[in-house]
Amino acid sequence: MRIGLKLALPLLVVLAVITWGAAHMVDQTGRRWFEKDTQLRAALAVSGARLGLVRAWHQGNSEQIRRVLNEITRDERILGAAACNPDLVMVARTDDFPDTFSCETVGPRVRPSAGAAASKWTTWNEVSELASGGVNVSAIPVLADDGQPVGFVTLIHDMSFADRRGSLSLKFTWFVFALLALVASAITMLMVRLVWRSFIGEARRTLQGDTARPEFQPLLADVRELVARLAQDHEHADGTSWTAARLKQTLKRHLHGEKVVILANREPYIHHRAPDGGVRVLHPASGLVTALEPVMRACSGVWVAHGSGTADRDSADRDGRIWVPPDEKSYQIRRIWLSDAEEKGYYYGFSNEGLWPLCHVAHARPNFRSDDWAHYVRVNQRFADTACDEAASDDPIILVQDYHFALAPRMIRQRLPRATILSFWHIPWPNSERFAICPWQQELLHGMLGASIIGFHTQFHCNNFLETVERFLEARVDKEQFGVVLDGRTTLVRPYPISIEWPNRWLATAPPVDDCRRSVFAELGLRDDALLGVGVDRLDYTKGIEERLSAVERMLERYPSLRGRFTFVQIAAPSRTEIERYQTLNDAVEALAARINQRFGAPGYQPIIMKRAHHEPPTVFRYYRAADVCYVSSLHDGMNLVAKEFVAARDDESGVLVLSHFTGAARELTEALVVNPYDLEQASAALARAVTMPKAEQAERMRAMRSMIAHFNVYRWAGRMLIDAAQLRQRERLTGRLSAPLRIVERTGS
Repeated sequence: MRIGLKLALPLLVVLAVITWGAAHMVDQTGRRWFEKDTQLRAALAVSGARLGLVRAWHQGNSEQIRRVLNEITRDERILGAAACNPDLVMVARTDDFPDTFSCETVGPRVRPSAGAAASKWTTWNEVSELASGGVNVSAIPVLADDGQPVGFVTLIHDMSFADRRGSLSLKFTWFVFALLALVASAITMLMVRLVWRSFIGEARRTLQGDTARPEFQPLLADVRELVARLAQDHEHADGTSWTAARLKQTLKRHLHGEKVVILANREPYIHHRAPDGGVRVLHPASGLVTALEPVMRACSGVWVAHGSGTADRDSADRDGRIWVPPDEKSYQIRRIWLSDAEEKGYYYGFSNEGLWPLCHVAHARPNFRSDDWAHYVRVNQRFADTACDEAASDDPIILVQDYHFALAPRMIRQRLPRATILSFWHIPWPNSERFAICPWQQELLHGMLGASIIGFHTQFHCNNFLETVERFLEARVDKEQFGVVLDGRTTLVRPYPISIEWPNRWLATAPPVDDCRRSVFAELGLRDDALLGVGVDRLDYTKGIEERLSAVERMLERYPSLRGRFTFVQIAAPSRTEIERYQTLNDAVEALAARINQRFGAPGYQPIIMKRAHHEPPTVFRYYRAADVCYVSSLHDGMNLVAKEFVAARDDESGVLVLSHFTGAARELTEALVVNPYDLEQASAALARAVTMPKAEQAERMRAMRSMIAHFNVYRWAGRMLIDAAQLRQRERLTGRLSAPLRIVERTGS
């Protein structure tokens, strides 16, 4: 009994404190909701009466204004209303409007100074106390059609209802928590009395490891595992949910520390021969590399990729292997060499003239050629064989990346039936009608369904894929489990929104924001009071670069005050220059930038600055940190990591992200200014709003986006996939089901 009291009394004290805190929180939260609701009602009331007020104001008809105010105060919660001129003279008021509030006292809160511009007029709200009780005072500018203020209206809202509701909520909260406290205390004392002595005795014997009853052994194992896990999480915690260390522990716990094999076209480090004869190590401009490279540094393993650098062969061993990063040597790259014909057919041809435009709604015609398909099949087989050669067991973890290797999962499955294969598609998946354009629909789908799990950025793309399978294959689509059953094997289809590492390693070495801004402004020759916009992309037609520059042009047309001050820098790494569509895009972008500069430029000022060259991440981060606004205008994008990189770079919580709603990132970064890049009016208005947004609002938006990326970072993305893969592997081992080897069906016709 004494033990029960010792436990119950502290519990009662804790619950009492929790009850008081919860009651206070409920009261304060409820009051804030009521105040927000009241302020919204006030704004809606004035907005609904604006036309009548403006018309009466222009006519100088104060009696008509008073009648409009009387109509507004028909709302039972509005006690009174008054209308004031810009010179703070009262035009009209209702009979019940309290004398406590006058135009002279309220006006300076709405109009900071006499003759202030329309953009300086603001809505003012305040909770005040009158003899009759609490009221909410709202002063709202009334703007004419041309945006000029004709005056403001002050509304007095009765807030006594908030006090009544708050009192009721407070009483209810106290009652519920008090009841829970009593019940919890009673149960605690009862349970302690019943099991304490027996439990302590058995626990002691269990910990000694000799005389414990068998049923306590699983409990002991669970407790030890939990303690170890908590210790690991505490040891590696850095303020975020997922870190590189936690990902490594996840791999160790769920997959016993196995090495991961990644299959991707792009390599994370490219060795190029410099003009002076030395070797430069470059980081490619690739969202795939941005996301996966931190994962490989955390997990170790092998990255199988196409060796594309001019010094790649010289820097690798005879088997094409090299340890990277150069200063860490965390994992290996296994390079595969392609002939010019293979690269032209597999990469430039089928992958980027066929599948890329097929999957993007960006108005480019897909081109499918049988010779390109033949190269695509052969290169997929070479990469799949190499991935199998790098596997350390007969049931490895292999991550197949993107549209370059749609056939590889089934090819790997043929050699390693027990492999756990995760195939992630980094670009959008089209609807079934559009996918029908491809002559090799069934072969691509069969190849992809060799994977254990297929991942896309969004649920929408998953749905499109399942619909495509249902239309073109004789397979069962399991809509409850979101999977496809083909030839007795189930492939799960899951959304895994990809992200970036957090904290970002480039940010750790980046100069302070003020230093970045000074150096970038000096480099570009900008004035100290200039406004800087930035775009960072490969030069690709899906990125909406033409639409982006056109939006800047339209902004300068609509907002002349920004001419001479606003400069937009487009960092555009050359991409796929062997393809005619990309050559045409390059010429079009150059011509558009030249036309805008000729139209709005002046001596010492260019509104558009094009930087058509590869820039290393530290340089790109300097521009992110120097910019007032970053515009991501993709016409169709699976995710877009530029948007997340910009947010990660702004640890000063400044800057504004303008983001196309055709990106997967728009579903996550909802605090950005989300626009339709085809709508130049909307996009140009968003750019203008971005460069004039108050610092407080910038910080509020940036904090929310940074919090989202911190918790949903690339380590969480990889961790979710690896945990799902581990669970799937465990289930297959328990059921004993292995897939039979399957063959790729190859067609030669177009």
